[in-house]
Amino acid sequence: MKRLLYLLGIIALIGFIGIGFTFADGTFGEVDRQAADLLTGIGLLDVLSVLADEAVVFIVGIAMIVYLWLRRRDYRGMLFVFLTVGAGRALNQGLKEVYQRERPDFSHGLDSYGFPSWHAMGAVLYLLTAAYFLVGSLGSRTAQGLVWLAAAGLAIAIGLSRVSGGEQYFSDVLAGWCAGFALFAAVTFWYEMRERSFKRAHTQ
Repeated sequence: MKRLLYLLGIIALIGFIGIGFTFADGTFGEVDRQAADLLTGIGLLDVLSVLADEAVVFIVGIAMIVYLWLRRRDYRGMLFVFLTVGAGRALNQGLKEVYQRERPDFSHGLDSYGFPSWHAMGAVLYLLTAAYFLVGSLGSRTAQGLVWLAAAGLAIAIGLSRVSGGEQYFSDVLAGWCAGFALFAAVTFWYEMRERSFKRAHTQ
């Protein structure tokens, strides 16, 4: 399972790089237009955008850190959350400044750049991070699978809400998903390596 996660993380990174190199030449132009035509105006979908607003992601991130501190004394886990949610936000802002892609003309006066989508990237980061620590306390593989499925499904819906509301292009959202998953996989790899090293050191 973990190997699949890391493989998908590499694929996501490659995907983000590919989108970053090609969106400016119009490669995704038709896909962006079709996605906007299909999703624009879906009210229920549009409402989900609030679930990845900065304040919501920040509050959930702090809640996870407090839980890992008070209930588990998992300091590496706390750093895990900081690297995904906190550093992830900083990385997103940096990428926006690098690519400087303007938002759609109907983006409600938003004055920040749109690529990659923070709502798509942030949703992947905080929802998958929450799922990662939640499934560790679940014994049933079925329950674990449902948690992962719910987290992934909600992250996808939140990303699509940005297209529905006209705030971003679909390629912005796709890039956000890719960047978020690549970072999540990288942090998970680091965390798992540190956990194994810690356990080996305490069994010798």
